[in-house]
Amino acid sequence: MTESSHEKAHAQAETLVRALPHMLKYDDAIVVVKYGGHAMGDDKVARDFARDMVLLEQSGVNPVVVHGGGPQIGAMLQKLGIKSQFAGGLRITDKATVEIVEMVLAGSINKQIVGFINAEGGRAIGLCGKDGNMVLAKKVGRVVVDSGSNIEAHVDLGFVGEPEKVDTTVLDQVLGRELVPVLAPVAQGADGQTYNINADTFAGAIAGALKAKRLIFLTDVPGVLDKDRNLIEELKVSDIPGLIADGTITGGMIPKVETCIYAIEQGVEGVVIVDGKIPHAVLVELLTDHGAGTLITR
Repeated sequence: MTESSHEKAHAQAETLVRALPHMLKYDDAIVVVKYGGHAMGDDKVARDFARDMVLLEQSGVNPVVVHGGGPQIGAMLQKLGIKSQFAGGLRITDKATVEIVEMVLAGSINKQIVGFINAEGGRAIGLCGKDGNMVLAKKVGRVVVDSGSNIEAHVDLGFVGEPEKVDTTVLDQVLGRELVPVLAPVAQGADGQTYNINADTFAGAIAGALKAKRLIFLTDVPGVLDKDRNLIEELKVSDIPGLIADGTITGGMIPKVETCIYAIEQGVEGVVIVDGKIPHAVLVELLTDHGAGTLITR
């Protein structure tokens, strides 16, 4: 073995030694990872993510993947000539659209992620909220304020829902058996209709029901930023209302941190918002001293 090979092997051993306390911390723990954003569209990042999920599972962690797919849904609707409309940041989903949403989310995207994990030596299983009555959905609407008149209007979003009840029976059977569940945010309501659920909201409900040790949101931003655009590494739930009030947390980050608060209130120990484009972001967050994004705790 050459000197450079010795140095490389020593560096790898040092990395493992540093990671060991963190691996013990998460031994047999449930970690829910919401996988979405542009990270899903990059083949190399997707394979790295799959490798990370396999490594976590083989290290004694119980990863649960929840994925989105907004850009892919939009591309398919455009291909089929179905025009997309949005209100309050959510897609207005009619009967034709919800069929496409289910096909893309629970079909092509879900099985692609399952395939990537299996190709890296894991054993993934693709599910959606309908399977085993895992998630019961209820219809949601949105109040939209007209910027000109400042008049509020109630908008019917069609077949857009939110989790009303989560039954973990199926996941309880899967976790701890060398399987990685990959969940699509589609569920059925008490009315028998299929509902499209925001993936962040779906992940928060799943993590809360499982009392996960960590919920990790892989996003397109580094985390929660201060007014100077610097990363805020740690936040308490009690800090968040003030940061929203003073304009530090704005736009699409507001519903994300609201989901973080909900998950923590349901029993999740900590929620992390991190840039999904960072190589091996989940491993950096869980298995190093420094973490990779913003950690929110009670």
